[in-house]
Amino acid sequence: MKIGFIGLGNMGKPMALNLLKDGHEIIGFDTVPTNLEGITMATSTADAAIGVDFVITMLPNGKILQSVADKVLKTMTRGAVLLDCSTVDVDSTRSVARWAEAKGIVPIDAPVSGGIGGASDGTLTFMVGGSEEGFTKAKPLFDVMGQKAVYCGPSGNGQAAKICNNMILGATMIVTCEAFALADKLGLDRQAMFDVVSTSSGYSWTMNTYCPAPGIGPTSPSDNEYKPGFASELMVKDLRLSQQAAEMVDADTPIGQMALKLYEKFVFNEGGKGQDFSAMLPRFEKRSRH
Repeated sequence: MKIGFIGLGNMGKPMALNLLKDGHEIIGFDTVPTNLEGITMATSTADAAIGVDFVITMLPNGKILQSVADKVLKTMTRGAVLLDCSTVDVDSTRSVARWAEAKGIVPIDAPVSGGIGGASDGTLTFMVGGSEEGFTKAKPLFDVMGQKAVYCGPSGNGQAAKICNNMILGATMIVTCEAFALADKLGLDRQAMFDVVSTSSGYSWTMNTYCPAPGIGPTSPSDNEYKPGFASELMVKDLRLSQQAAEMVDADTPIGQMALKLYEKFVFNEGGKGQDFSAMLPRFEKRSRH
């Protein structure tokens, strides 16, 4: 297929290259001058959308998504698919979906989980909102770029799933780091702590797969001086989206709120920017109760 790919950053670039390897023709665009062998670079977002079967976007926020959508929907062919893989607010996603449908374009929101490693390895998980027809059309591309795609319902529901998932992830990572710091002060060996929790009721992805303690469990960013697999500032972004969504629908999310406040403090006041979100552990190691 012929695919316009807009946003060739840390995530978009490897996703586009995997589609290229699978034999698709890629027309790329990024605000940062980029030259990728095999990908034809367009001079504008609108040009990247001319005559393509899909436009895929991987963008920083809802405002930019809406701006890009406004341009590409003017040049896309009726019946083509606008596949947004960004993580943005639900309102922006649903607005873009309405604009697309009015022009005969099929909108799909499909934010991803799996980070830069998953994008490179083609093992991302896609959380998909939109029509079932659109999901079916996009499924072959999901199969190339990822290992799993879950259909979540109408437009915006992919974003809703991502926001809820990452609210759990942020809060769980915080309490996992708190528990290791507490275990240290109680004289409990970290390996013993891991061996118990990873096979008991405290089991979690943050403990078992992405352990914040170096040298414990499978290799994770903690074993690489907390260089980001998923940066702390991205966790701030996602937790803010969760609280924006909670406010929009009047949902009570006190733990999500507290997780956001702690990550904001870590990133903006405590040097956490540019570190993996599991670097909360050394933060708690240094702190006393008051």
